[in-house]
Amino acid sequence: MFISLIIIIITTIVSIIAFYDRRLFDALKFNAAHIHSGNEQWRFISYALLHADWIHLFINMYVLYGFGPVIENHYRFIFGTKGVFYFILLYVGGAALSVIPAYGRNKENPFYNAVGASGAISSVVFAIIIINPFASLSLIFLPISFPAVLFGMVYLVYSYIMARKGDGPIGHDTHFWGGIFGMAFTGALKPSLFISFANNIIQYFF
Repeated sequence: MFISLIIIIITTIVSIIAFYDRRLFDALKFNAAHIHSGNEQWRFISYALLHADWIHLFINMYVLYGFGPVIENHYRFIFGTKGVFYFILLYVGGAALSVIPAYGRNKENPFYNAVGASGAISSVVFAIIIINPFASLSLIFLPISFPAVLFGMVYLVYSYIMARKGDGPIGHDTHFWGGIFGMAFTGALKPSLFISFANNIIQYFF
């Protein structure tokens, strides 16, 4: 069974329980001030098990269902028996590292909270992009076909601009840094991927 499917099951169960148990929700959500003053580091990861509502949960789990098994297969092919372990590090690391900028900005702000697996899922999506930048996303969840790298470029630019604006409840900086981590982590595990990624881009455009 794919690790991503296990993550989906666990996240769905915890999220649904937390919908009706406010104490659990408050204990697991990302709150930079609680981490800073209360030494509650588990919140760097536990917040990814929570979601704001049913739609938030469905979208994130649907995307993970589409992308997770794909990158797991790639990891198993590239890294062999270590692939499963590396995938877990990719997902957990994406969740934790994507909120570090938010932690730095809000560690004195007790009113800043965040939930959702978007940062971790972004790391999975962008791991696929560095491995196969011209994979078609249409087979996964989109009705139209275009290269994964194009989606990634637009997504990063959009997330960066929206994060700078700071409007609304969506953690765009989490999406941005989760994506950056997914590419950097996967490339660090196999540096030749950076070279093949660059060569693919150059050959495609030039």
